[in-house]
Amino acid sequence: MKLNQDIKLAVDVVLFGYENYQLFTLLIKQKFGKNKDKWCLPGGFVKNEEGVKQAAFRELQEESGVVISELEQLYTFGDDIKRDYRFRVVTVSYFGTVIPSSMKLVASTDSKDAKWFPINEIVTLPYDHIKILETAFERLKSKLNYQPIGFNLLSKKFPFSDLENLYMTILQKKIDRRNFRKKILSFDFLEETNEIIKKGSGRPAILYKFNQKKYLKSIKQGISFEIKFA
Repeated sequence: MKLNQDIKLAVDVVLFGYENYQLFTLLIKQKFGKNKDKWCLPGGFVKNEEGVKQAAFRELQEESGVVISELEQLYTFGDDIKRDYRFRVVTVSYFGTVIPSSMKLVASTDSKDAKWFPINEIVTLPYDHIKILETAFERLKSKLNYQPIGFNLLSKKFPFSDLENLYMTILQKKIDRRNFRKKILSFDFLEETNEIIKKGSGRPAILYKFNQKKYLKSIKQGISFEIKFA
């Protein structure tokens, strides 16, 4: 049977960051082509000699300078055969989480610039990247019900209120703080330290940290966490 196929394989990466009570995503400014000077997700074509996930790590590093150790596969986008104006392209998308200030952004190859954008300010993107971003955001929100979130988004030590604010920022709703605190502490992947922090005129707050071993175990095994809203 003669195979009539001319399809390119690509990767796109959604990288979420959280700071100052805002959720960000990383975008790069395109250097070439029809979408020159437009902001889009980091990504590019998979080389013959590399795996798909390897290509995602490579493109992320080349276009933004960001080097991370973990990305999660999100979804394969290819039903729209005209999603790329150049030719038929199927893309495998990935997403991850980081603290933006810990990343040094350096644009290279097909990218003129790299920058963090608050996700609530992103209205449109080239190709179908807005759909990819929205899909990743929905996945991040859904993960809150079965996996702990925060290890890659918060400082090593933080007041409990920072974790509460992170969840409310992602969920875009106010949570029942009392129920949330009780439930999170019951999972035993959060440890109280002997340190406190004082912000403004408020009461001093105890700092917490994630127990990495127990945190990773909870991610692997999963949790059952029904979040109640205020």
